[in-house]
Amino acid sequence: MRCRPRHWQPPGPRPPAPAHPDLRPGPDETLDCLAGHWKIFQLRHGHRYSTDDLLTAWTAARGMLAAGTENGTLLDLGCGIGSVGLLLLWRFPGLRLTGVEAQPRSTSLARRSARFNGVAARCAIHDGDLREFRLDGGCGVDWVTGSPPYLTPAEGRRSERPQRGPCRFEDRGGVEAYLQAASRLGRPGAGVSWVHANRYLDHNLAAAMASGLGHVRHRPVLFLEGRDSLIRLFEARVGEPWSVAEDSPLVVRTASGEWSAEYREIRREMGFPS
Repeated sequence: MRCRPRHWQPPGPRPPAPAHPDLRPGPDETLDCLAGHWKIFQLRHGHRYSTDDLLTAWTAARGMLAAGTENGTLLDLGCGIGSVGLLLLWRFPGLRLTGVEAQPRSTSLARRSARFNGVAARCAIHDGDLREFRLDGGCGVDWVTGSPPYLTPAEGRRSERPQRGPCRFEDRGGVEAYLQAASRLGRPGAGVSWVHANRYLDHNLAAAMASGLGHVRHRPVLFLEGRDSLIRLFEARVGEPWSVAEDSPLVVRTASGEWSAEYREIRREMGFPS
C-alpha cells in the first residue's frame, strides 16, 4: 500500500467522508494514496499506477498551463484505473475529464475513485474501445492524454494477472490508434500528451505525422542517471504544422541514487511527497 510519510502535510482539497459501502476496498483491492489527500482504488495483484502515469500527467499539466486550458476539457484515452485523469483533476479544480477504457474492471475502479475523492460530477468514465469512441455532441476537447501499451502481441510474456495483459500489449491498437483518436477527438490546436517506450521513438514520430499532429516535442526519461532511457514523454498539437524538437533528458534519480531536484519539484507540483 502506498502511504504518506509521517511528517508530510498533504496539500490540496480533502475528499468527503465516504458514505457508501462500495467506497471501501474489497478483499482483492487496496485504497492507496495518490495526490495530496486523494486516494485511488487498485487491484492488489492487478495493474497499478506508476511513475509513467505521474510524468504523463505532469507533462499534460505543464502544457495546459502554457496553453491556458487548465480549466477546459480533458480526454484520457485508455484511462485504465484513472490515475492520469485523477492527478489532473486534483491539479486543476476547474478541469473536466472524459475517460474511455475497454476493461470494465478498470472503469469500475476509476469511477469509485472519482466518487471517493468527490469529483464524480467533473468526470465521465466510459466503457469502450477508444478506436470507436465518440464525444457527446461531437465537440472537440482541449487536451488529450494517453499511455499506449509498449509491447506488440509477439513481444514478451503476457501476465495472467487481471488488467496487466491489455495494459502492456497492443490488443486493441498501439500508439497509432491512440494518436488517430486524439486527432479525431481533439479540437484544432488541442494538446496531446503521451508516454511510450524509448526504443520506439521513430515509430511514435511517424504515427504523429500520419495522424495530423504537429509541433511535436519529446523528452527521454532516465530513471537512473547514466543508464539508458526506457521511456519517452511526448507532446504535440492537433492540426498544427509538422516540426520536431527534443528536450534534454528528465532525470528521476541521480547517479548517487537520490531523486533529482527536477523530479522532486514534479512530485511537489502534483501533490506527492517530495
